[in-house]
Amino acid sequence: MFANFRLAMAWLHTWFGLVLGYVLAVAFFFGALSVFDREIDRWAIPQTRFEAQPMPSFDRMLRPIFEQMQPDAENVRALRGLVDGPLPERWDRIESWGAYTTHRDPVLSVFASYEVPNARDPEQVVWGTRTIDPRSGQALPDDRLKIGSRFFYPLHYSLNLHWKDLGTWIVGLAALVMLAALVSGVVMHRRLFREFFTFRPWKSLGRSTLDLHNLSGVAALPFHFFFAFTGLVIFAGLYFPVAHTQLHELHELHERIEAAETGLPHERAGVAAPLASVDAMVAQAQKRWAERGRAGEMGFLWLQHVGDANGYVSIYRAGTDRIALTGEGMHFKASTGELLREDPPRTAVDSVNEFLTGLHLQHFRHWLLRWLYVLGGLLGAVCIATGFVLFVEKRKRQHARDGSQGARVVDALAVATVTGMLVATAAILVANRLLPEDLPARGTWEQGVFWGAWALAALHAAWRSAPVAQARPNPAWREQCVAIAVLAVAAVLLNAVTTGDHLLKTLSEPYWPVAGLDLALLATAVIAAGVARRLSRRQRGAAHAPRALPEAGHV
Repeated sequence: MFANFRLAMAWLHTWFGLVLGYVLAVAFFFGALSVFDREIDRWAIPQTRFEAQPMPSFDRMLRPIFEQMQPDAENVRALRGLVDGPLPERWDRIESWGAYTTHRDPVLSVFASYEVPNARDPEQVVWGTRTIDPRSGQALPDDRLKIGSRFFYPLHYSLNLHWKDLGTWIVGLAALVMLAALVSGVVMHRRLFREFFTFRPWKSLGRSTLDLHNLSGVAALPFHFFFAFTGLVIFAGLYFPVAHTQLHELHELHERIEAAETGLPHERAGVAAPLASVDAMVAQAQKRWAERGRAGEMGFLWLQHVGDANGYVSIYRAGTDRIALTGEGMHFKASTGELLREDPPRTAVDSVNEFLTGLHLQHFRHWLLRWLYVLGGLLGAVCIATGFVLFVEKRKRQHARDGSQGARVVDALAVATVTGMLVATAAILVANRLLPEDLPARGTWEQGVFWGAWALAALHAAWRSAPVAQARPNPAWREQCVAIAVLAVAAVLLNAVTTGDHLLKTLSEPYWPVAGLDLALLATAVIAAGVARRLSRRQRGAAHAPRALPEAGHV
């Protein structure tokens, strides 16, 4: 079929990249934004614009909050059809309490799970969540969309398609295909070292785009590989659910054996018991960490079987000084405060798994490395975007001679994906500042603006793509770049007007979560305007070029 192995790899690279490149572009771009998801949350929710706080006292602040919590109404509604009988008015059978924070979180996320009476699945629980100000214990409105951590972040790995985990499966397939595309790309480009230092923006569109495609692919090749691989590792339990399906009984047996070995009960005893001072347990855990040269704040608190004699409290050190997400866990008997277990050193397999997971999720404290993650993600998006352009530029003249619409379709999809997602991203930030604060379901409206803007960008790309069928540039690229520049500047101005947190203020304080996003938006506007200007010159040049195309059959 192919003259040699390299040509076979070129075919594989081209078509695999084209078919799933649209998904990968979304994963890379929103994955890059997710590196600073908490900072984007601060910009989107002005009430949370204060400095990061440590975990507050459980005894004085968190316990009263947990005792007042109930499951979220939408989670209770989702139980309809999963139980035999009525649902309780008040949920008293508490399964667990938990709280999580990082060095970048001013606010604290707390969550509780409750047993569901008369549930068809005996392990069914229902969750309640709350966001609180750790300085005062006051609950913050949870109807505000955390655009960074609750929208952009899940978008990069699930496309926010949660039915049957469909989006996660699609992204997983794209990641698997990407690994094949990376290998085939290395085979295709034999002069990798030379291409790392080759970029000629003054050359023709095809040459400069190819240089940028090669440069962005080669420069971040290790990054692209390990992010695709570690993403698959993180969701291995979803893609290969062996433990919970084929080996379900063995999985249950393993949990019972683990409970016996660790002393951490797997099930409730059915005997009520009080809760000892959790603050004293935290102090003991911090003392033990300090004795081992690992002093630090608590990052994750977990209380299992609350109010039961088998209840226990797990305390984990904040993951700011290592790659692994959690570690140095200590587990105490909830009723007495007695130390039940101190996690031993990880096995080799567990250590590798935690390292790979932590490397992907990067919750560590290292700002330079975080920016390198952003750069790697954006380079991945650039590599895919330039791949689309190369595909169209290489084929549009032939397609024009043949009367084919293939190049036009691919170009319209590329515009919708590349500039369309930037338009949608800027649009949701503008909507965040324009929508009334007391608007019911405000977060739903913001998401609607995002998807609506993206849909309009896709329709615009298709509508304006007719010139591509005549081997000419698609004006939608330039027009959407202009829209991106306008929306990005508008978001910065609206933030200053509606909150008073203009750049002069946030830079002088400094408050980098807000200042950083404003500066990123202005940089985006400058780049988009520059690209629009260059595309305008190219479009004018194409308009003066001869319109006659060679007859079919002539190259």
